Amino acid sequence: MDKALLGSATYRSLGEQRLSPREERFEKARRTTGLWLAPLISVVFLLLPLDMPADQQTLAGVLLGVIVLWVTEAVPIPIGGLIGVAAIVILNVVPPDTALEPFGSSTIFTFIGAFILAQAMLKHGLARRFAFRILALPRLGQSTTGVIIAFGLITAVLSAFVSNTATVAMLLPTAIGILSVIAKLLQERGLVESNFDPLRLRVGAAIMLMLAYGASVGGLLTPVGSPPNLIGRELIEEATGERISFAQWMGMALPICAVMFVILAIVLLLLNRPEIKRIEGVAEYVARQRAEMGPLSRAEKNTMIAFGITVTLWIFPGVLAVIFGNDSAVYTEVSERLDEGVVAVLGAGLLYVLPTTWRDREFTLRWRDAAEIDWGTIVLFGTGIIFGSLLASTGLAETLGNGASDALGLSSGVTITIFAVLLAIIVSETTSNTASASVVVPIIIPVAAAAGVDPFVPALAATFAASFGFMMPVSTPQNAVVYGSGAVPITTMIRSGASFDVLGAILIMLTIPTMVAVLGLGS
Repeated sequence: MDKALLGSATYRSLGEQRLSPREERFEKARRTTGLWLAPLISVVFLLLPLDMPADQQTLAGVLLGVIVLWVTEAVPIPIGGLIGVAAIVILNVVPPDTALEPFGSSTIFTFIGAFILAQAMLKHGLARRFAFRILALPRLGQSTTGVIIAFGLITAVLSAFVSNTATVAMLLPTAIGILSVIAKLLQERGLVESNFDPLRLRVGAAIMLMLAYGASVGGLLTPVGSPPNLIGRELIEEATGERISFAQWMGMALPICAVMFVILAIVLLLLNRPEIKRIEGVAEYVARQRAEMGPLSRAEKNTMIAFGITVTLWIFPGVLAVIFGNDSAVYTEVSERLDEGVVAVLGAGLLYVLPTTWRDREFTLRWRDAAEIDWGTIVLFGTGIIFGSLLASTGLAETLGNGASDALGLSSGVTITIFAVLLAIIVSETTSNTASASVVVPIIIPVAAAAGVDPFVPALAATFAASFGFMMPVSTPQNAVVYGSGAVPITTMIRSGASFDVLGAILIMLTIPTMVAVLGLGS
């Protein structure tokens, strides 16, 4: 399991997946369709006699083709973005240096450093140890409700700093182990048939969905928790000139995530009511697992040190802003020096300096560990920023925004925020949340500008909503992971996901403007 997790990639070919014959036929048809549909749509759009500047029409045609590649996964999603970047340079939308400039962004290095830190937590078992420590708390292991909520909390906290997909994949074996304990208990008590299918228990679906959805909620907690957070934050800064610090983001996201989590727990427990309330055996299972792990290793301690220093330096400028104010010389000087990307690579660098065995010159991580992080997501992130920037710089986003504003009558901050949230959720159900943020946020900003509305709140709402893909296995990688366990029927995922989509959308619409006002963000 550890080998599969540490060496895995978010984007897998058909040969790397376990699919039923029906699923395999669908995937082959979907991906084959993308191979011919993407270039066809691009070419047809480029040939249309549209009344718009040539660079805008070319960018729109290329972006349409890229979106088709993203949705159909005809090629790995990061490669689809790179093909689009190559096309916009070849078709002379922008020079190559301009197109590739976002790959040198500090935000890219924030992600690289965060991924390397997460890799250390996974490799040395620190994240798994944290999970079992939470599950060992009194009373949590004595009821199915306690276990489900505990799994959600563990996943949410870890996903704030570790890849959502990696977190879910790491905790999945523990979830299956506990589900096995519950299934045997049900059988011993005569509450199920002797030949029942343990993969069709409602409690199993609730645990698995809590893992997947809890990761999406927790990913919103920090700027580095999910790719859309960093993309949206950077695009908002470009449009408004205001940067949301690490501490400000957490201050804004914490109450939102807390309410989201409560809603999530209520929805899952109501729609997937566990067959049994009181359970015995889970506490013993967790105790055995913790005993097998033994005391903290030197590598785990080093990882804790590097992680603690990184998070402290990320938050420190925000603390100074609270004490001295955003306009103070102290805050300005420190925030410029403690750039988040620089801090992230510093924290990652510590993992190659802190030794585990000095005599053998062995350190916490080896270079090959960094080589195994999910570089595909980083590439996708970079291409997403490229298309987001070009949508703004070529004026295409403004053209699309004005068209949407006129067609839908969007004239106030409330209606634009509602439109932003709904559009981001719909797009995130059909493609990656990173791609959703890259496409939706640049469109929302000019829509707001055309209506004379500050784009800060609508763009931020779209950024949060981009992480809301709960209905289908293909919506997010973590959905696919838990669906692959066999414990979540597709109808159960759709029913639970649709309910949370609706409630989450309402929550974002109501809370984002409130938190922005409370923290004094925006203009």
